[in-house]
Amino acid sequence: MPPKEPKPRSKAKTKAGDGRTAPAVVAFLQGLEHPLKGELDRLRQLILGLDPAIHEEIKWNAPSFRTEDHFATFHLRAKDRLSLILHTGAKVKGAATTGVQVADPDRILDWLAKDRAVVTIRSAEELEAKRGALEALLRNWIRALPSRGES
Repeated sequence: MPPKEPKPRSKAKTKAGDGRTAPAVVAFLQGLEHPLKGELDRLRQLILGLDPAIHEEIKWNAPSFRTEDHFATFHLRAKDRLSLILHTGAKVKGAATTGVQVADPDRILDWLAKDRAVVTIRSAEELEAKRGALEALLRNWIRALPSRGES
């Protein structure tokens, strides 16, 4: 009996390189019409590249990112910008009253509540200009998240 041919890897798995990209997200993005779709994909890859523990899925009708809990979700209704909402997950936690303590020396966050902020990207040039600050901010946000057992 001849040896079995290896199964080809799906595009969903090879896109992020390690299976952390969900087929539902790939399908969602294939059907998405947005002027900043290229920037959206670059920002997705930036987020997924921060840490091997980060995975994406569709949550709240948009690509969302998680480690143990969700921490960032795109808001794609506006066509002139990408909005990345940083939050502390689906359930209300103590951070809703105490706040998330995260350094933002480049002032790229707009706070929506004590436990929720938004990063806005309007162009490829702006994404590239904010790239370093955004990577540092996202790493710090993930570290500042409440632990899983906190309510």
